[in-house]
Amino acid sequence: MPEREIYLLSPRALSPETIAVAFAKTSRAPESFREIAAELSDEQSAKFHEKWVVGYGHASVAEHAVLHIAFENVSRIAIETIESSRLASYTEKSTRYQKWGQDDFTIPPELDATRHSLRDEFIQTVRLLFSTYAESLTPVKNLILSKSPRRENESDEAYDRRIRSQYVDRCRFILPAAANANVGMTANARVIEMVIRKMLSHPLAEVQQIGGRLKEVAKDETPTLVKYADAVPYVVETMAGIGSWDASRGIGNRESDWCVLSDHDKDGENKILAAALYRFNEMPFADALTYLRSLSEQKKAELAEILLGRLSRYDVPLRELEYSMYTFDLIMDQGAYAEFKRHRMMTQTPQRLSTRLGYTIPLLVTEAGFGSKYEAAMQSASQMYEKLYDFNPDVAQYIVPNGFNRRVLAQFNLREAFAFCQLRSASNAHFSIRRVAQKMYEEMARVHPLLTKYMKLPDEPWQDVEKNYFTQA
Repeated sequence: MPEREIYLLSPRALSPETIAVAFAKTSRAPESFREIAAELSDEQSAKFHEKWVVGYGHASVAEHAVLHIAFENVSRIAIETIESSRLASYTEKSTRYQKWGQDDFTIPPELDATRHSLRDEFIQTVRLLFSTYAESLTPVKNLILSKSPRRENESDEAYDRRIRSQYVDRCRFILPAAANANVGMTANARVIEMVIRKMLSHPLAEVQQIGGRLKEVAKDETPTLVKYADAVPYVVETMAGIGSWDASRGIGNRESDWCVLSDHDKDGENKILAAALYRFNEMPFADALTYLRSLSEQKKAELAEILLGRLSRYDVPLRELEYSMYTFDLIMDQGAYAEFKRHRMMTQTPQRLSTRLGYTIPLLVTEAGFGSKYEAAMQSASQMYEKLYDFNPDVAQYIVPNGFNRRVLAQFNLREAFAFCQLRSASNAHFSIRRVAQKMYEEMARVHPLLTKYMKLPDEPWQDVEKNYFTQA
């Protein structure tokens, strides 16, 4: 009998495109991966991809070519597009733990290239926000020092790290979307090609520029797999067409509840339990669902206990929890959205970043005596936003600080709800996203109490988060 082997095709020895071809050829070649790879050159690999991936559309082959891309000094609003792919991994410079300097921001090319009359006013407002941010650090830090004394045997470094994570955390609400950050991205060539197309089709010039540069960088490693990535007329024209459709005429930006469970699968718990029975029995799903509906509530509870009762906080529930869906219409501050958007197993539809839904005020900023300066900075940003909006609504997003609220529509299943609510309600999660996670859990528990009770959340309802961390939410 052949001996089992598991080994690495190292990117230090083989190019990403050659590795992709070596894996692709195994479907029709009997040789080992090592033997296939040894016979390949970069030129042969390029010809293979040109024929099979480009010519015949076998795009899945490109998923074996993996790249690690570093983006530096790109705006936070541009990072939203960089991080928009589900099938990629990202690590981003954190506003919770690092401080920003006075020049760490992007001037939108739409203003910069033409020396637009709003350019100088935009820069002046951004500098006001950055100077207010810098000025807020000391009073908020001093307040936290008075509330959080050094622990016994705590080193200077550990104490500084613990304190910094608290005061920088609060002051970051002032930073605008123009603030620069770095982000690392790991993705396969198929995903990178889609990201390039998305960027080149984006309404913001900065994102288009990043997409063009990403294409150049990726071509150095995968010259065949991304070279045909270009702007997509369908995306450009469809976004422009729907964007010109003024559905809000006569309605306005009216107030609404900040967390609305707008839709859910009313039979979701039955479907999940029936799917679990289906997995381990020989019956059609319709029969499993009929049987499940015939059970008493006590019997359903017993089955739910078998399904979820053994879960620890670090376990992933069985996939059958994906058979129940929830749709939320949410309003959260931009800082919270920056963390919310990382949950890419959801379907998310964010509206443009705006100042028109008001802003949050962290409680410690007020207690530190900095509330009036904080609010003045927010008002300046709001006034500048309206001027920029008249010029270009997409460009206006750059001036919006993290503290302003944003709408996002999100749909996900119960399995993802377990992951999101448990992670983002934890004590080390940011208080803005803890408030969101706890409120969403409350809404789901109201309609599906049988299964949601197995989520392991801290005993900290969203009302307590508001009371303990916000002057205004």
